Amino acid sequence: MPKFTRRHFVAGAATAAATQIACEGDNQAQSPAIAEELELPIEQSGNGLNLIEICVDTWGTHFLGCYGNEWIKTPNVDRLASKSAVFEHCYPETLPTIPTRRVLYTGRRIFPTKQIAQPGDNVKISGWHQLYAEDITFAEMLTAAGYTTAQISDLYHTFKPGKNFHRGFQCWRWIRGQEADRLESGPKSKIDMTKYTHASREPSRGVHQYLMNRYGWKHEEDWLPAQLFQDAMRWLDRNTDEKPFYLLVESFAPHEYWDPHDDYYHLYMKSKYDGPKLISSPGTTENLSDVEVEHVKALYSGYVTMVDHWIGRLLDKVESMGLLEKTLVVFTGDHGTLVGEQRQIHKGERRMRDQVNHVPLLVWDPRESHDGKRIGGFVQHTDIVPSLLELMGLKAPKRVTGESFVPLLTGAKSGGLRDHVITGWGEHASIRTHEWNYLTRYTAGDNYAEQLYDLKKDPLELNNVVSSNRSVTEAYRGKLDEYIESGRDITKGSFHWDISASEG
Repeated sequence: MPKFTRRHFVAGAATAAATQIACEGDNQAQSPAIAEELELPIEQSGNGLNLIEICVDTWGTHFLGCYGNEWIKTPNVDRLASKSAVFEHCYPETLPTIPTRRVLYTGRRIFPTKQIAQPGDNVKISGWHQLYAEDITFAEMLTAAGYTTAQISDLYHTFKPGKNFHRGFQCWRWIRGQEADRLESGPKSKIDMTKYTHASREPSRGVHQYLMNRYGWKHEEDWLPAQLFQDAMRWLDRNTDEKPFYLLVESFAPHEYWDPHDDYYHLYMKSKYDGPKLISSPGTTENLSDVEVEHVKALYSGYVTMVDHWIGRLLDKVESMGLLEKTLVVFTGDHGTLVGEQRQIHKGERRMRDQVNHVPLLVWDPRESHDGKRIGGFVQHTDIVPSLLELMGLKAPKRVTGESFVPLLTGAKSGGLRDHVITGWGEHASIRTHEWNYLTRYTAGDNYAEQLYDLKKDPLELNNVVSSNRSVTEAYRGKLDEYIESGRDITKGSFHWDISASEG
């Protein structure tokens, strides 16, 4: 069998290197020629610290006790926070799920993005595609450094045909069944969609698929968060007695569909409700009664607490195995969600306000007593990979563009890594300082989503004041344009892998 290495991602004929990738609309992405020699992961040795990284989907700071929510029940993440460094202002560089993982898995900025359509994937969003051939994944970096690497995930988007987010992991497991994952094809006739559909909407094919996937669930252990974290615990039993390890646990929950076990739902649902179970609710509260809004919020909150419970089970396992003394533990998320703010439900590229963009970041380091130390100032997803590498005594590849936040942890630096953060999503972008959040369309087209929030007066970002602060919007748009232009070359990439040069 031929042996393939990263050096074999070489350019083929000039015509192949210039082949155009299929795109939608006016966004066209061209595959540039790949260098004869790509950067390889660095073979190096670090300090031998293990790493457990827990990444959750659709869980922002607004639904965490350790970030100030006084009614949500998240005792286990809060317990981790009490022993960790708590970053107060962490924001994504690009959204949503797949673009965010491209950043989290590489430590490299990807905005501005292009829309590259992939057969078999009905999500059509700029930046929603597989990793580039030129990328070096965090798993590849740590494998080259002698680590045992594993990805345990129920995030089905990363395993769709053509996706390659398990690249570099020596072990990867996909817990099937989330959302519209095509796990089951029946029983179609036994699913009563009226029990899950609001009167203002048509039945959802995605919900129907999910209900087939979860047909027959009875006990809490049947739910996907339980399956996921139990599998992570089983992996720890088999893989922690030889080399240092890196375990990535990707929890799609509490992403939609908001379907917690009833015990968790009833923690929050106080009113009597006998309507359909709105695990996929309308995007606004316009057609919802007050009790229906309470119901939707209870479903989401219950799902959050359910995931927290199983994170606690994993942390208890780590502690009982004596691993906390030699293991970094990191908790973060990709984005949050709206649950009624501005009468909106769910996330969206025109909804990049604090409830959506503000994400948790907790770092437990067994060598330091951070004990809930609050780290102020802006950091972003791009900074996580270089920071963890430094904490593990390893060097980052040149391709990493993020900045290490270790000086913030040690106190050598204060005030964050930058004075503003920019987050892109589709045709829109948010530029945020501690004073303002400006949201605009950055590509050509109607800018009906233009928004500006005065964070000193309106920290929950409920009142759009764009019309009365045009000087602010002009200044912020200028900063945004500069950032976009600075990334035109950085964010390009290709998918061409010419195996003709492979060694025998």
